[in-house]
Amino acid sequence: MDDHRMDRKLNIHTGGEQMGFHASLHEHRFEVTPYAWLDRLFKAHPLKGTGRLVDFGSGKGRLNFFAHHLFGTPSAGVEVDPSLHEASLRNLQRYIGKADIEFINAYAQDYEIDPQDRWFYFFNPFSDPVFMSVVDRIQKSAADHPREVEVILFYPAVEYTDFLERRTAFELAEDIGLPVEEKDPRERFLVYRLPIWD
Repeated sequence: MDDHRMDRKLNIHTGGEQMGFHASLHEHRFEVTPYAWLDRLFKAHPLKGTGRLVDFGSGKGRLNFFAHHLFGTPSAGVEVDPSLHEASLRNLQRYIGKADIEFINAYAQDYEIDPQDRWFYFFNPFSDPVFMSVVDRIQKSAADHPREVEVILFYPAVEYTDFLERRTAFELAEDIGLPVEEKDPRERFLVYRLPIWD
């Protein structure tokens, strides 16, 4: 699946390099997930049922638009870089369909988890302490408003997976490998699910 062709089909522009924002100790540089790999993720793990998708470090909104294109899934994109946030808003104006997509220019740890938020996507957007803080807020939201929630990691950092497996109630639900030439154990999607307790 060609990235430029899919962008043209959706009437958006989500590729390119990050401009004007330097990665800090806590926020990592913008990298986009290829459409072909998102397609592989969603074929193996379709977004079924109700709920909202949240992409932390959403960049120009590729994941949000593609998930809406495939499933009609409402979503939010949380992005700290103002220029990337502006690009996502321009994409939202040009997108081919009417979409329940919201883009928020904020630090991830300041995002208020909504009771409708169900899927949370991370492509190593920030440091381990920020990730831990965000996951703690997700767990608290799920405790206050019981529902099934999932954390989806792409190219997962060991620190992220260790934290989820050793210090949270999340359980590994799916491990989706990618067809890459050179084997890198991080070239995969991991889906962690928070059980609903009675």
